[in-house]
Amino acid sequence: MKVLVTGGAGFIGSNLVDACLQDGHQVFVVDNFSTGRRENIVADVPVYPFNIQDAKMDELFRKEQFDAVFHQAAQMDVRRSVQDPIFDAQNNILGTINLLQCCVKYQVKKVIFASSGGAIYGEQESFPATENHSQTPYSPYGITKLAGEKYLFYYALTYGLHYVALRYANVYGPRQNPRGEAGVVAIFTRMLLDGLEPIINGNGKQTRDFVFVKDVVAANIKALHYEKNGVFNIGTGIETSINQVFQKLVQLTGVDAVEKHGPSASGEQFRSVIDPSLAAQKLGWRPRHDLTEGLQETVDFFRNQNNAS
Repeated sequence: MKVLVTGGAGFIGSNLVDACLQDGHQVFVVDNFSTGRRENIVADVPVYPFNIQDAKMDELFRKEQFDAVFHQAAQMDVRRSVQDPIFDAQNNILGTINLLQCCVKYQVKKVIFASSGGAIYGEQESFPATENHSQTPYSPYGITKLAGEKYLFYYALTYGLHYVALRYANVYGPRQNPRGEAGVVAIFTRMLLDGLEPIINGNGKQTRDFVFVKDVVAANIKALHYEKNGVFNIGTGIETSINQVFQKLVQLTGVDAVEKHGPSASGEQFRSVIDPSLAAQKLGWRPRHDLTEGLQETVDFFRNQNNAS
């Protein structure tokens, strides 16, 4: 199958590219390298270095005639979305519409969309949240991801474009950017290994559903072969506080560090955990890595980076 991975040089996207290659697919990447890194991509994978809003997307789709698209590209920093909602919407709404227009025009069979279970539900009323939970995002980022799902429904209804939207929990693992504002596991790991002291936002009792990147990639591969349209939570159903993550990382890195707390961040929920049982039922997907195992692999990745530099 000929597939396009938008954001394929990024954290999740590059891991997905590797999995698609292993499955024998012909893979192409679009990435503007705002956060993605070229060294994440296998050398012989064609890479188109432009934004998904770009008019060049039309020519790419015309030339390559893709069978399926994994849409991972996004402005995914919740805090930046609060500071600059116009930039967020340009990337996550207008970019997605441009992509979907190309899919319809050139008869792409399926789109697998990276949505957000962490941001769409807002402050949850029930725990863990199912896909039917009320959707009241607390940030522009969450709003744009929900809008992406609604556009997918529209394009399916109007043009027959098949889709699966995967509502990711808080994804972590190797290749996550440790220098950005998002991705607490990568940020804390990098700082601890560098001898720096991370600052925990607020009291650190806020909880998240941490899901390992390899499990998220496996969900995308399952979604590619799912014959219907659907929206699925991709998480573990387990709440873990930021303080707990910090303590686990201190233990795994072997660094002597104490908790330090700063101000709370605007636009962030206090509790977030999603129910993945529908994905188990319909996609045959379940997370395979527990938190300690995933954190250990993440720490090893960043430690190896240190040793190689």
